Amino acid sequence: MKKIFTLIVLPIVIVALCYAIYNSVQEPVRFNKEKDERSQVGIQRLKDIRTLQDAFKGSYGHFTESIDSLIDFYNTGKIKIVKQLGSRDDSAAVANTEALKKKHRKITNEQLLEYYEKGMNIVLAIDIEIPVKDTLLKRADFVLQDLKYIPFSDNKETIMKAVIKKVSGVDVPLFEACMPFDDILKGMDHQLIVNLKAESERMNKYPGLKVGSIDAPNNNAGNWE
Repeated sequence: MKKIFTLIVLPIVIVALCYAIYNSVQEPVRFNKEKDERSQVGIQRLKDIRTLQDAFKGSYGHFTESIDSLIDFYNTGKIKIVKQLGSRDDSAAVANTEALKKKHRKITNEQLLEYYEKGMNIVLAIDIEIPVKDTLLKRADFVLQDLKYIPFSDNKETIMKAVIKKVSGVDVPLFEACMPFDDILKGMDHQLIVNLKAESERMNKYPGLKVGSIDAPNNNAGNWE
């Protein structure tokens, strides 16, 4: 019996123990690899939200707390861009423009545009409106409706807030969009998620992915940057 234990059972026990040790070492490695892969998907969505929020604020003077409003803004909204007509490297065009401004001291951009459209060689910059969807987020892999949801979470919605806050006596629009670890890492090792959240909280960081802040201006930075 002792011989059977030594020749058969003991090697099996040793192999099992080695596998258990190896697996315990590799589990955090696998966890971190998948965490990083999932986080990259979440980060890209938060970057896209930031892009649309910046454009939304440029049009309306404030941020929105509604993802649906951002989606509608992308589909139907317009943004202003500055378009230059003529070339500032063309000395003749610059001279003609300065001469017109000197002759007509209160000349407007609209009036300058009329001269330009009549064929006069001048240079000017005008504001034009173009559809948001023709300008922003033109990546082939961009899916507008995805912005509403936290990836890998079974369609939990992205948490977004927007406020107007007094900063040094001035009203400052602020927003934040968040994806908690509990949602973006759903289905992964529970204890390792608990450890990750505890570490974030110990360092006074948001336990998940976050862009912007409604507590204080931070240039709409992401907590991964």
